[in-house]
Amino acid sequence: MSLHEHHYALAVQWTGNLGEGTASYRGYSRDHDILIPGLPVLQGSADPTFHGDKERYNPEQLLLAALAQCHMLSFLHVAVKHGVVVTDYHDEATGLMKLNRDGSGQFERVTLHPHVTVADQSHVELAAQLHHEANQVCFIARSVNFPVEHEPETVVA
Repeated sequence: MSLHEHHYALAVQWTGNLGEGTASYRGYSRDHDILIPGLPVLQGSADPTFHGDKERYNPEQLLLAALAQCHMLSFLHVAVKHGVVVTDYHDEATGLMKLNRDGSGQFERVTLHPHVTVADQSHVELAAQLHHEANQVCFIARSVNFPVEHEPETVVA
């Protein structure tokens, strides 16, 4: 296996057959399990707007989470590279998805709102600038076809 290739695998198992399968649009549940060996089961469903269970994660939330996670991990990486000591990181990510008349839809943009705490006052400006570099190396942000914007706030511990 090449160090330049990383393969990922998981299983998605639909658990929403209420007895008649997909005989009618409202006659089945959108519930499913995401199974990754060695990890807890992630219970998924559709967004409640699309007849999903609000108690389960939906794909749109998970896409937003993947972008926010990836940016955080990329930011922490570039902070270390540049000698910036981060002591806390919190993000309130938002996403805009639009539906089309034909029933399809797509994300138009995601905005990350990272709140970063650094140890040294002299690193506040540099830390704010590192979000651009983090976006450039974030695997997930590089894989989507919509803008991933950043509105960071940096404070000193």
